[in-house]
This record gives sequence, C-alpha cells and structure tokens, in this order.
Amino acid sequence: MADEKDAPSTAAEFGALGGKKRATNLSPEEMKEIAKKGAAARWGLPRASHEGELHIPGVVPLKVANLKDGRRVLMSRAFLEALGRPWKGTYKHTARPNFIDAKNLDPFIKGEILNFLEPIEYLSISGQKRTGYRAELLPLVCKVYIAARDAGALNPGQKSAAKFAEVLLNGFEQIGIISLVDDATGYTKVRARDELQAILAAYISAELLPWAKRFPDSFYEELHRVWGWNYTPGSNARNAYIGKLTKALIYDPLPPGVIEELETKNPYDPEKRRRKHLHHQLLTSDIGHPHLEKQIVSVTTLLRISSDKDEFIRHFSKAFPPARDDLFAPPPKEIEGSAA
Repeated sequence: MADEKDAPSTAAEFGALGGKKRATNLSPEEMKEIAKKGAAARWGLPRASHEGELHIPGVVPLKVANLKDGRRVLMSRAFLEALGRPWKGTYKHTARPNFIDAKNLDPFIKGEILNFLEPIEYLSISGQKRTGYRAELLPLVCKVYIAARDAGALNPGQKSAAKFAEVLLNGFEQIGIISLVDDATGYTKVRARDELQAILAAYISAELLPWAKRFPDSFYEELHRVWGWNYTPGSNARNAYIGKLTKALIYDPLPPGVIEELETKNPYDPEKRRRKHLHHQLLTSDIGHPHLEKQIVSVTTLLRISSDKDEFIRHFSKAFPPARDDLFAPPPKEIEGSAA
C-alpha cells in the first residue's frame, strides 16, 4: 500500500494523475491528434483539410492549402515567390502585404483587391500555425503590377515581377486559380464528389412520387411532325426511338450526374423492355420537376419553329451544345413500346 504522503490530496492532483494514466494508454497517433485539437481550440483558428504545392513553369513550387471552411489559401511567401521575388525568411505584419507594400503601387491598389488584403492565420494539417492569403488575391496582385508597368510607374527592380505577373495572369485566365489550387492539393476529387452529391440531393427524390403527366401531348405531336412520323392524338403508343430522343433532348441536358443516377435507381428491364417507373417520378418536386418542365417547354418551342428535322437539329445544337454525334442518326426499325 502506498504511503499517505504519496497519495494525491487535491482535485487538481487527481486530474493530473488521471491524465497521465490516460496518456500511457494512448497510441502515438491518438496523442498527436489530441495535441492538434488542443492547438486548434487554443488558437481558435481554421484548419487545413488539404495541402499541396502549385507547380507553375519558371516559378518555385508554391505552398497552397484548402481550409475546412471552403477558403483556398496561398502561404504568404508564395506571393513573393510567384512574382520571382526572393523570400527573406521572415514575415512582418503590416497594413498591407509585403508583396504590394511599395508606395509607387498605391494608385493601382483599388477595387476588388481591397477585399482580399486581410491575412489569414490557420492551422496546417500537422497543427502548425501558418499565415496566408486568399488564393483569389494572386491574380489581382498580378493585375496591379501589370497596370503599374503599363503606366510606367515601376522601378527597375519591379519590372521583372511584372513579367512574372503577365505570365501568371494569362494562365489564370485559361484555368483559374481556384481550380489550380484544388488540383495541387488533391481537393478536386472531393469538390467534385460534394458538388455531385449536392446536385443529386436537389434533383433526385428520396421517395417515388405519385404518377402525374409531365410530358404534354404537344411535345410528342411536334416531335412526330418534325421527324415525319404519323401521330395519333390520345395514343400512348411510342416507338423505341421516341424514348431515345426523349432521353437525349430532355434528360441529358439536366445537370451532370442526374440522368446517370436516374438510370441507376430506375434500370431498364430487357425482358419487359421498359423501366419499372417513369424517370420523372424520381425527380424532386421543388427543383427536379420545374427544371424538367422548363426543358420540355424549351425543346417543344424549338420543335414548333422548325419545319423539319435538319432545321431542328441546328436549333437544338445551338441552344444546348454540344449535341451528341449519334443523337440524330437514322432510327432503327420502329418498335412499339412505352415512352422513356
């Protein structure tokens, strides 16, 4: 039995003893994660979810990160390095970032750039405190240097930075700084997955909705007229090619991923030669159906102003590019069946 003098005598000592015992039972990874959470709570800073290096020809790799709150940031030194200017190993907080703090740049720092000059302190994935700026600031900084150069306001030492700025800005106009950062950190796949899930949640209903007529007779009447087929008012009989056209003209132009999800949830039964439900029964009533109806109205309008199939193809291809090459191929032998 331990001596009384060795026993903890206060609540604080009991807590410390308990903490030490818990620590001995934790793995190094668990202890590291606890330390990270403690640092985040202590500083109250946003945290990076993805990190990487942005590689631009002729420029040293730039440190970039995605924050969990959705912001993309470049570490402060990356702005100097992107402009071909040396990093001196220190960073001093000033009223204006050190990469545009020269007095001769003052007349050109105005407008949108003023919304991005506030530094962002955040925690790296490893829990280290970092300082950076919104990635959107870099193209704006490039514009400042180019405007100052065109006005003859740069000193000799800044002219090389303007050359870097012009190269960078041309690249950003083609791709975009947000996409470049997301590619560098590996966030692109996460972004695409999250955006797709948001689209599907908005368009695809969790429950099968009751049947309601969504395609007016005028849509099928005009489709038959333009394709030169006989149309019987009130008849539900449709040839298989009508189903293919309905998918291509109405469902395919919906946001990416919607038709794929519909076909997964509502697969085609080759034995019955139809789907169990109509696709529109799986669309949401607040977003999916209004978009479907808008598409039907748009296509029906294009059909009405077209005298034949060739004219409609031109109208549709211009309104909803790019049209699939096989969309308007000669149809196979018509087969009676249900509509898509």
